Formats: sequence, C-alpha cells, structure tokens
Amino acid sequence: MEKYSVAIFKPYPFFTGQKINIVEGPRKGDWEVVGITDRKVKLRCPISNREFDWNRFCYLAEERDDVQWPQED
Repeated sequence: MEKYSVAIFKPYPFFTGQKINIVEGPRKGDWEVVGITDRKVKLRCPISNREFDWNRFCYLAEERDDVQWPQED
C-alpha cells in the first residue's frame, strides 16, 4: 500500500471566555468565545459587542502568549 503526506484536521476545542484572533477569511479579526455547543460557536466582537453564531470552523495554527488583544490596526 502506498504512503502519502496527508494533512490532518480536527475541530479546535474552544472554551468560553477565550480570546481568539482569526488571521484570514470572512471572520478575520479579534473575537471572544461566548458560547459553545456541539455544532456551533458564538463569538463576540470586542469592539462592537455584536455576537454571531457560526458552525464550528476553526483549526489551531499556533498559540502565542503576551499578545495585545484586541489588536490595533
């Protein structure tokens, strides 16, 4: 059987109160996790305080300590 290089993805285990930064895509920017279900994650914008329920979608690229949040443009 042949072997290949395979990218493996799994859903990120969000937790309520978590501060996140999405680097690319339509949800790009800083968010706070305010709710989680098996299928959805509710995020709040720290600037406008608007909240959005989205299907769970993120995968961890890296974690950093001592990062300013929300970030200034």
